[in-house]
Amino acid sequence: MKTKIELMAPAGNFESLQAAIDNGADSVYFGIDQLNMRARASMNFTMEDLPEITRRCEAKNLRTYLTLNTIIYDHDLSLIKTLLNKAKEAEITAVIASDQAVIASAKEIGIPVHISTQLNVTNIETVKFYSLFAETMVLSRELSLRQVKKITEQIEKEQIKGPSGELVKIEIFGHGALCMAVSGKCYLSLHSDNSSANRGACKQNCRKKYTVTDQETGFEIEIDNEYMMSPKDLCTLDFLDQVMDAGIGILKIEGRGRAPEYVATVTRVYREAIDALYDDTFTSEKVDAWMEQLATVYNRGFWSGYYLGQKLGEWSKTSGSQATQKKVYVGKGVHYFPKAGIAEFKIEAYDIKKGDKLLITGPTTGAKELQLNEFFVDEASAQKAIKGDSCTIKLPFRVRLSDKLYKIVEA
Repeated sequence: MKTKIELMAPAGNFESLQAAIDNGADSVYFGIDQLNMRARASMNFTMEDLPEITRRCEAKNLRTYLTLNTIIYDHDLSLIKTLLNKAKEAEITAVIASDQAVIASAKEIGIPVHISTQLNVTNIETVKFYSLFAETMVLSRELSLRQVKKITEQIEKEQIKGPSGELVKIEIFGHGALCMAVSGKCYLSLHSDNSSANRGACKQNCRKKYTVTDQETGFEIEIDNEYMMSPKDLCTLDFLDQVMDAGIGILKIEGRGRAPEYVATVTRVYREAIDALYDDTFTSEKVDAWMEQLATVYNRGFWSGYYLGQKLGEWSKTSGSQATQKKVYVGKGVHYFPKAGIAEFKIEAYDIKKGDKLLITGPTTGAKELQLNEFFVDEASAQKAIKGDSCTIKLPFRVRLSDKLYKIVEA
């Protein structure tokens, strides 16, 4: 096989960033404040976070990609230049952009550019054009794998190179939420709430349930059992061999607005799957087990998108997640005893008992799951801890005051 493809994971905050690092990502992408396509997400970094992001990633040899892919207005230009200069100082690997103002400004100060899927790159001539500015193209999500492969083959054949002199890389989305609109260019939210999806402020009108009304008679029909504008989540795991064969350089996981355990699980699964393909140990039995793991975290059901030549029509059956598991808050970290490797937690909500599956999250901890086998309450071995208890658990990683403890239960 060719050079192993790069696995890119989403990072909406430091918990998710650490989860991506710990679970085998080769790179991460993230947004800053209001100029990215997840501007409404409660989880966004600030300019001051850039040095810490690069410090953590460089320590583990991960590449870092800053998303600046919204529509840009004149009043944004000063902020764009400031942000790009900060990114340059922090040695961010590249910027993901769609507006020529961002592309030109990044090129001017020497930051490599990746062309965002918002630009809807669907053919080799467009790739040639943007190769004057960019090292990597994120292709339109509406392409089939056959079309993707034709583009990668033509890049090789015609030796289409980016500004660095290296062949242009092709990136595609491999897993996560899909939008009903072409490359995410939707106006529903703008019409209904004056909140532009193309400025990262989508209200997700498509994920709601609707009633159709006959304007003449007032007769109403509820569209039953289908959220007919809400596609299922993309999943390429069960045909990952065909994805590899298409010649892509980067496989991207969607989900900067999702929880750290989602980032941890999905990144780990795709890491194992990619490695298995290159080790020639990829089997249908492993795929089944991986799919079960993917189903435990947030999802709207899974389908293959357009990659296998299907028409759009795999609609979600519910408004929210179809995950087989959910987390419930239990308590918070109080202290960690490094010599003994013991963490102390204050139980503030749900009880925990021996045998429970737990999740610990935190800005430095990331997202760590474990089976609760042995623990202590008031220095005595216990079978159960209830609200108000302080319990101690032996852990192979440090726990901090900001860490939260959850119990994983069946959804």
